[in-house]
Amino acid sequence: MIAVVHHSDYVAPGQPKSGYQWNKNGAIRDVLHEAGDAIAWFEPEAMPRRWIEAAHDPEYVAEVIEVRVPRAKERRIGFPVNATVARRAQLVPGGTYLAARLALERGFAANSAGGSHHALADTGAGYCVFNDLAIAAIRLADEGRRVLIVDCDVHQGDGTAALTAGHPDIATYSIHAEKNFPARKARSTLDVALPDGVDDDAYLAALEETLAPMLDAERPDLILYQAGVDPFVGDRLGRLDLSDDGLTRREQLVARLAIERGLPLASTVGGGYGDDVLAIARRHVSAIITLGETFAGAAFRHR
Repeated sequence: MIAVVHHSDYVAPGQPKSGYQWNKNGAIRDVLHEAGDAIAWFEPEAMPRRWIEAAHDPEYVAEVIEVRVPRAKERRIGFPVNATVARRAQLVPGGTYLAARLALERGFAANSAGGSHHALADTGAGYCVFNDLAIAAIRLADEGRRVLIVDCDVHQGDGTAALTAGHPDIATYSIHAEKNFPARKARSTLDVALPDGVDDDAYLAALEETLAPMLDAERPDLILYQAGVDPFVGDRLGRLDLSDDGLTRREQLVARLAIERGLPLASTVGGGYGDDVLAIARRHVSAIITLGETFAGAAFRHR
């Protein structure tokens, strides 16, 4: 069975005048239910405030939790932060952390939300309130784990890179479209910036040529994987040209590189944008199922 972390409060009501697709997490849940007994469901707890504050400025954390985020920050995030959004923002990092703990036990686990890689120390940005990847990585590192965050979203993981910069037990990898958001990039441990229009074969070659040696050099205990599906050719906010088959091959490649090195992997959802929410949800679910089946088929053994 594939371990999936989900909470009913991941599914928040839509926000007026917001470009974020609030019903995406509900659609992901519904499509995952189609897999029946292949999925083992786990419910997270909200991430304790002190661990959120280990990544984010305490005043910004208070603004979110107390539902008093300034309008300027809400504009950077892309939607108002109400009580429902604040609750979700605390649960999602807890889900990514729980997925990581499950992956350490089982080889692979997925959070059905998360991948909020644009959130910075004192503000959210790009539809991201708190940075679940950074928060979970910092907590795992404090517990003695060495963590590599692998970000395959079409947008650079700028917030993740900034929040974990200089941490001795956290490394970051981002492969993204060079000319896409954000305009001002951060510096990951390794950035692979791709030109517009890169297709399946070129993308997969670049991914393997850069990620494999990084895994060998960093020797992490665990991978946190941002599996955004916005490199898809038809994505509204993407600039790359991956097909559905290319995305499947990407998950198989990332899983294989982890399995060969005995590395557990926990995935998060990340980006995916367009008018057909169900099609986007199916791409996210395909990523989870492909990763889970690849780990199961390899009879994963922790190094």
